[in-house]
Amino acid sequence: MTDEEIRQAVAADVAAVKSVTDAAYRHYIERIGVVPQPMERDHAASVAAGQVFVTGEPVNGLVVVEAREDHLYLDNIAVHPDAQGTGVGGRLLRFVDAHARALGLSEVRLYTNALMWENQKIYPKYGYEVLERRVDGPYDRVHYRKRLD
Repeated sequence: MTDEEIRQAVAADVAAVKSVTDAAYRHYIERIGVVPQPMERDHAASVAAGQVFVTGEPVNGLVVVEAREDHLYLDNIAVHPDAQGTGVGGRLLRFVDAHARALGLSEVRLYTNALMWENQKIYPKYGYEVLERRVDGPYDRVHYRKRLD
């Protein structure tokens, strides 16, 4: 497998999914004051449900998606810090668009913590627009959507 390929995760990938997610989000704990939700997910259940796609050998990036009635929900995108800035995230975001289209969905939605300002600079570059900012429990979130042509 080349680094460019994106494939559906299998049970053998669960440890790598957890490792990459933890590495990508760990530095936010101090900033936001709580453990980011992607770090607390049941990765084995998400993989078993067919919601996780990975890239890299070893795995250095992943997305977790969930098809909803009228959109594809991007629950998590994580790139290992060692691979950040190398185009992995952009390839994963383009994959999410293609996956939504393949499912017949014309919109992708996601949210990010308001204190993860790096993400708020990235998503608009890939066509996402802010829908709203909303507090959900301890999380202050900026919700985005991208309409696909």
